[in-house]
Amino acid sequence: MGDPDDPAVLLIMGLSAQLTFWQTAFCMNIVDQGYRVIRFDNRDIGLSTHLDGVKVGGSLLKRLANHELGKPSDVPYTLVDMAADAVGLLDALEIRQAHIVGGSMGGMIAQILAGKYADRVLSLGILFSSTNQAFLPPPDPRKLKALLSGPGKGATREQYIETAAQAARTIGSRKFALPWEESVRRATLAYDRAHDPAGIVRQSAAVMGTGSLKPYAVAITAPTVVIHGSADGLMRPSGGKAIARAVKGSKFVLIKDMAHDIPEPLWPQIISELTENFSRAT
Repeated sequence: MGDPDDPAVLLIMGLSAQLTFWQTAFCMNIVDQGYRVIRFDNRDIGLSTHLDGVKVGGSLLKRLANHELGKPSDVPYTLVDMAADAVGLLDALEIRQAHIVGGSMGGMIAQILAGKYADRVLSLGILFSSTNQAFLPPPDPRKLKALLSGPGKGATREQYIETAAQAARTIGSRKFALPWEESVRRATLAYDRAHDPAGIVRQSAAVMGTGSLKPYAVAITAPTVVIHGSADGLMRPSGGKAIARAVKGSKFVLIKDMAHDIPEPLWPQIISELTENFSRAT
């Protein structure tokens, strides 16, 4: 979206979330500030490449334990591979440099991109994410279960949609909760656009299997703003604070009552912080 001659902003979304999670109106608000906005589906989600038939082997409990200790595990692919996907997209679009904005898992991918491919990054904005380093407070089990648990084998389309809508409300901002009908509408659009539970399992394994991102975060030199919600129980504010501590010169913004979503009433504040950080790029 926007003029191809304007500076590019690449939006990277999180676990199980298609590019449509970046609401069109949110993107157009950034376009109106004089930027070209690009959103895309990560591998194994939406209309992107799906690694059909690739199984995640090994013990889930062991992966979880390694994840809490900041250690990697043997998985089909890691967030490092997903960062390379994002660079490949920039190459395909013939974009030499871009402002990078990532949310949740997308914020993890963005850290790797900015740390490993510094010459491609004008600035970095990270929403509700983490360095995944050892001994950070774990997520609220209820929030994590809501995100990762489906309705079970043999579930109908309607059951999948209802489960997804409820999950979004469970991890999202209670103060800014959407009407139930709107939650269902969004979940329906996502299901009908693409539905692949096995792909989400592989994405989850990538998050747990990559290990600590701190080595990438400390290498980041681009102007960086880290935005987190005070009410986020899935990715606790300590995750965002860990990123801000690791990235020299970064700015940390804690938004009251925001959880693991991007509520429309908070768009002006979030977009203001992002575009102010864009302007710091030289």
